[in-house]
Amino acid sequence: MSAREKVLDLLFPPKCPFCQKILEDTQAPVCWECQPRLPWLSGKAGERRIDFADSCFSPLAYREPVPEAIQRYKFGRVRALGKPFAQLMAQCLKDRLDAEADLICWAPLSKRRLRERGFDQARLLAEGVGQLCAIPVRPLLKKVRDTRPQAELEEESARQANARGVYAMLSEVDLTGKRVVLVDDVVTSGATLSECAAVLCMGSAKQVLCLTLAQARGDR
Repeated sequence: MSAREKVLDLLFPPKCPFCQKILEDTQAPVCWECQPRLPWLSGKAGERRIDFADSCFSPLAYREPVPEAIQRYKFGRVRALGKPFAQLMAQCLKDRLDAEADLICWAPLSKRRLRERGFDQARLLAEGVGQLCAIPVRPLLKKVRDTRPQAELEEESARQANARGVYAMLSEVDLTGKRVVLVDDVVTSGATLSECAAVLCMGSAKQVLCLTLAQARGDR
């Protein structure tokens, strides 16, 4: 830990992202009380099929207290939660990755949504995972038009239609032979990740693996 990080921990003690109690172990992502209570996913339960991707991994199910913590992160603009969330995701990736990845990218917000929120929550997670896993992080995708938030849509068909054709590859990106990890916060229908993975595959990515903090299948 750097001197700056030590000072920040003294001034603003890290809190558990789920119960918001001050952490006794400032390097731990969650407190010892929440650790056994979280809806952990292991084995096949933590994997999800996503079209155009080889797999999707998530350490948690989208059940309480996870949704409240993610809402606080995204819409309460509590950026500090990106660090513990990235720790959980990085450990999940290390546990499940069977070979080295070349790049990490994320499912980006539109310019309008970025202005409204002030930060891209998926980018922050991707950068945290990349640092912890020593994998380069690069912007590979852009959102070419604004859409309704997926969380506002109940039907899977509506989510798929909402995400269709809204992502494109950034210019001068060559993914030939690359193994790419695509990061987002939550996977529900998988429409967003599927669209992003399709674009990456069209960009000649050798393999696309998705990584999210939580998955909501069967938990909505």
